[in-house]
Amino acid sequence: MSQAGNGQAAPPAAGGPGQAPAAGDANSQRQIYIGIFGLMLGMFLAMLDNLIVGTALPTIVGDLGGLAHLSWVVTAYALAAAASTPIWGKLGDLYGRKGMFMSAIVIFLVGSMLSGLAQNMAELIGFRALQGLGAGGLMVGAMAIIGDLVPPRERGRFQGMIGGMMPVAFVGGPLLGGFLTDHFSWRWAFYVNVPIGAVALLVTGFGMHLHSRRVKARIDFIGAALLTVGVVCVTLVASWGGVEYPWASAQIVGLGVTGVVALAVFVFAETRVPEPILPMRLFRSRNFTAAQILSFLVGGAMFGAVNFLPQYMQNVQGASPTNSGLLLLPLMFGMLAVMLTTGQLITRNGRYRVYPIIGGAVLTGGMLVLLMLTVHTSLAMSSFMTLGVGLGMGFIMQISMLVTQNSVELRDMGAASGAVTLFRTIGGSLGVALLGSIYTHRLEGALGDHLGAAAAHKIVSGGGHFTPEKLKTLPANVRDAFEAGVTSGLHGVAIGGAVLAALAFVAAWFIKEVPLRGSGPGAKSAAAEETAVDTVPAH
Repeated sequence: MSQAGNGQAAPPAAGGPGQAPAAGDANSQRQIYIGIFGLMLGMFLAMLDNLIVGTALPTIVGDLGGLAHLSWVVTAYALAAAASTPIWGKLGDLYGRKGMFMSAIVIFLVGSMLSGLAQNMAELIGFRALQGLGAGGLMVGAMAIIGDLVPPRERGRFQGMIGGMMPVAFVGGPLLGGFLTDHFSWRWAFYVNVPIGAVALLVTGFGMHLHSRRVKARIDFIGAALLTVGVVCVTLVASWGGVEYPWASAQIVGLGVTGVVALAVFVFAETRVPEPILPMRLFRSRNFTAAQILSFLVGGAMFGAVNFLPQYMQNVQGASPTNSGLLLLPLMFGMLAVMLTTGQLITRNGRYRVYPIIGGAVLTGGMLVLLMLTVHTSLAMSSFMTLGVGLGMGFIMQISMLVTQNSVELRDMGAASGAVTLFRTIGGSLGVALLGSIYTHRLEGALGDHLGAAAAHKIVSGGGHFTPEKLKTLPANVRDAFEAGVTSGLHGVAIGGAVLAALAFVAAWFIKEVPLRGSGPGAKSAAAEETAVDTVPAH
């Protein structure tokens, strides 16, 4: 049975439907490249979106109001993508992967257009969730289709091409978001998806020819529903606690209990369904479990840094959206340089355990360095001070996937790879919600000290529409108060990020140096050996 729902496609039977085109056939090779191009465009949309929106957020929030809800512009997207990803995979098995991939593009584009047309924060958050539903199908659909298009021995080459999109997205996303906001409107941060998506639709529809047979697959709707309810409730607790409602209020306690119960039932249900979203047997491996914890924690720190640093750079330092994207380049290039370097070192000597430990320490230090930012810090210095965060993330992000894939048997590779994305996405949504709550609370507190509690609450809740440009025209006392509040909020985010990084540092010590799996006959032994050591044998 196909495991495409977990991100892994079953290799096509030789000579049957779904057989990959022969490697020596020039026409077939051309068809493969055309199909891969369409898939890469679709995946690029999903990778790029949050990074574009990050640098546009200060202007979006200033224009629409609702500063207290800014984190949900990111969280709604991430939650919807995480919850829908496994369902898209199963739907591809049942009804055809090409059709489901094209449907995901259409939903993503509809969500993009509506987000660009949003007139208030509530509409924007809802339309971002619709975007996320489409994004969930883009990544899993593309990876499953590659399994149909490309013979197994050639997939490494095409996966390398797809991996090359990540540096482009990480570097280009903030710059493109800033450029569009500066020279057009923040709404173009969403509209820009339409031409790219239209090309992806045309290429996929007319240039991709799949003959994969549909298979019987059971969709774990119960697991998806329980996971969604649990994560949404916990995210609401992190976002609303102490801001919208007191921590001891019936609303927060009720959401907390509901979230914990839903997640507990989810874990139980996943041991009973035939095709679970997240097979619980994978957690028998200590390395697998530690890698998922790392993915979760680093996801929260990464999304927090990318989405709240532009608030400081634009509102306090007066940087344009384009320049705030440029100011994040040390963070992005630091992360990419470390990922490339560690990848080469691991290829040479096969050693990897030390890197996430170093990464946890560096990331913790990098977050604490951000506490040195003040309202008077220069643009060049603030940009340089983001480097430590990028270096720390670079040491951890790639290793978490490597450890995960080396900790499971080949039959579970798809489910394991999907788990990394799931935990990183959930960690990002929860992290942004929690750090956003801290940011808002500290911002409102600092504004209250300068302007009074009533004025502070009005500004934070949406009564004041302060874009970075409008902020420059306000009276000096209001401007100074807002700059102090944003700086205080960023300090809160840095402290929260440092806690997440410190927890990642601790988790990294639980990873064992298991020999990396090769491509020979012993490919299965490394994962089996590691799992056997980590589990208690029955006597």
